[in-house]
Amino acid sequence: MKAKKSLGQHFLRSEKALRAIVETGDINHGETILEIGPGRGVLTKKLLEAGAKVIAVEKDDELYELLRQVYEKEIENGKLELIHGDIIEFDLSKLAAKTYKLVANIPYNITGAILKKFLETNCQPERIVLLVQKEVAKRIVAQDGKESILSVSVKVYGAPRYIETVKAGSFTPMPKVDSAIILIDNISKKYFAHFSEKDFFTTVRTGFKSKRKKLSSNLSAIFAKEKVLETFRKLNLDENLRAEDVGIETWGKLVTHLCSD
Repeated sequence: MKAKKSLGQHFLRSEKALRAIVETGDINHGETILEIGPGRGVLTKKLLEAGAKVIAVEKDDELYELLRQVYEKEIENGKLELIHGDIIEFDLSKLAAKTYKLVANIPYNITGAILKKFLETNCQPERIVLLVQKEVAKRIVAQDGKESILSVSVKVYGAPRYIETVKAGSFTPMPKVDSAIILIDNISKKYFAHFSEKDFFTTVRTGFKSKRKKLSSNLSAIFAKEKVLETFRKLNLDENLRAEDVGIETWGKLVTHLCSD
C-alpha cells in the first residue's frame, strides 16, 4: 500500500528502531498504550507482543481497513481497539483507561500539535515515546544548550530525553532527514502550582518574540519596563539576558513576579 504524502506517511521498517521504541516505552503486561497513526501495524504488532492493550487511532481510510482485517482476532478479544479518526480531534477524556502511555511513529507535520494536545490536557499520559525529526528532537531537549519555545513548552510538563537516532533509510518511503526517538516522562502539571498556564505561555511567547532583542526588552512589550527591570534585579538576572539562555526554573520565577498584582 503506497504511502500518502498528504498525511506525512513514512512507514518504519527497522527492527532495531522498533525494539528501541518498545523498550523505551517500558511496557508492563496489561498496560494501555495509545498509538497514533499505526500505518501498516508493525509497531502495533510489537506493542501487542509486549502484552499491552493497544488503542490505535488511524486517519487513513485504506490503512484502517487493512488493520481491521489483519488484526481481526486482536480486536475481537479486546487486546486492540482500532479507532478510525484524526488524533488531533480525538477526545482524550473518553479514554476508558485511567492511566496510559503514548507510543507512536507520528507524521512530522503534526509533531507540535501532538505535543501540545497530550501535554496540556488534563488526561496526560504517564509517558510519551515518539519518533520525530532528528532536528526537532534536538530542539526539544535543547541539545545545543539553547532553549526555545518548543523545549520550554515540553520541559514544564515533563523530562524529555533523546534516546537514539533513526536513519532516513529505516523508512519507506525514505524521508529527506533522519529521525530520532524521544522520551518524555515524569509528566504532570505540578509546575503550574503557583501561576496559570495561560500567564506562563503568554510570558514565554513574548520573551521569545524577537530573537535579536534582549529578554527584558521583549517582556516590556506586555509588562511595564520598570516592573521588568525591578524583577530582573530581584532575581539577580543580567539585563542583557536572552530568552534562549533562560531555563524553566527562572521562567517560573519571572512569571510569578511579573504576573503578580
